[in-house]
This record gives sequence, structure tokens and C-alpha cells, in this order.
Amino acid sequence: MKIVKWMMAMVVASGLMATSAWAGALEDAILNLQHEWAQANYKTPDAQKEASFKALVEKASALTAKYPNRAEPKIWEAIIRAGYAGAMGGVSSMFNAMPQMKQGRDLLLAAKKIDPNALHGSVYTTLGSFYYMVPGGFIGFGDDDKALEYLTKAIAVAPDDMDANYFMGDYWMEQKEYKKAVPYLQKVLDLPAVASRPVYSAGRKAQAAAKLAEAKKRGHIK
Repeated sequence: MKIVKWMMAMVVASGLMATSAWAGALEDAILNLQHEWAQANYKTPDAQKEASFKALVEKASALTAKYPNRAEPKIWEAIIRAGYAGAMGGVSSMFNAMPQMKQGRDLLLAAKKIDPNALHGSVYTTLGSFYYMVPGGFIGFGDDDKALEYLTKAIAVAPDDMDANYFMGDYWMEQKEYKKAVPYLQKVLDLPAVASRPVYSAGRKAQAAAKLAEAKKRGHIK
């Protein structure tokens, strides 16, 4: 009996180690995507952004296919597709960008079914940003009410998350509710930098600082 129990314990331990290694590999891959996204978003010249994001979309899509039952790759593929859409230029950019945003939205909704709280509620943050940034009507799926609903959930899940606060502040900027935007943008500046993501942290804080100055100026806030 002792031998059987020992063998069973070893099987369980082996399974746990395999799961841990699998999870570690995914975490490393996600961190790499985050670093490459930050470089593409904040450090790459505008003329090269579209090509950078296109290559990154392919890498993110491959990771999603490798881990179809995990939310994290879907979330980051959606974020990267949004970056790709934003980097597109030319007269036809809206028509080329919208399919990327729609595919990103669908990835986020699929991730939400798997784990809505993955990556500090990034599903809610990113969906919220998609819904207020994308046009509505016949062009896209934009919906300010849905945007606020998702962003409110994001703040509830992760009140000290840099992105949740930034996009809530940016949402209120878009609504011209400058006084409502200020505390969220200020919080982004007050939050500590994410140690593992220095380029992202510096870039997001710089964006928040610019938005905060604009909000104070437009809202006549001292």
C-alpha cells in the first residue's frame, strides 16, 4: 500500500510540475508580447508601426492557437490587433482597421467566458476601450454605455491597475467630462511603475500626464 501511495504521489507531483512548467512558458510568452507591444507602441517611429504590429499580430495569433483554452493569449492578441488597427494609414484605413477591431472584440468576449478576471481584469478594460474608441452605427460596434459598464467593472476588479484607470480617464475625456477624468488620470501618475514593464509604464504615464494637462485646461481645473 505504501508503494502504491508513493507511486500515486509521484504521478500527482509530476503532473503539478508539468502544469507549472506549462503555466511558466505561457507567462514568459505573454511577457514577451507585452515587451514587444510596448516597443512597437512607444518606441517605434510612426512610419514603421504598421509593419511592426502586423508581425506582432502573427506572433500573438500563434500563441492563441497554442493555448486555445486560456484567456491571456486572447486578451493580448486583441490588444495587439487594436494597435495594428491604430497604426494603419491611408484613405482606406477605417475599412482595414475595423475587421481587426471586430476580431479583437470577439477574442475578448471569448476570453471573458474563460476567465473574466485574467490579467487583473484586462478583459473588461480592453472591451471598455474598444467600445468607446470604435465608431457606432453602420461603421462599427461602438457603444458608450457598454464602454462605461466594462470600464466600471475593470475598476472594481483592479482599482490600482494602471490601464483600468487610464482608460476610464480617457473615456471621460471623450465624453468631455473633464472633472470626472482628472482623478483617474492622476492616479495613473501616482501608481508605482510596473517593475517588469518599464517601457510600458513610462509610456502610459506620459500619456496620462498629457491627458491630465488637457483635462485641467479644458475643464478650467487648477
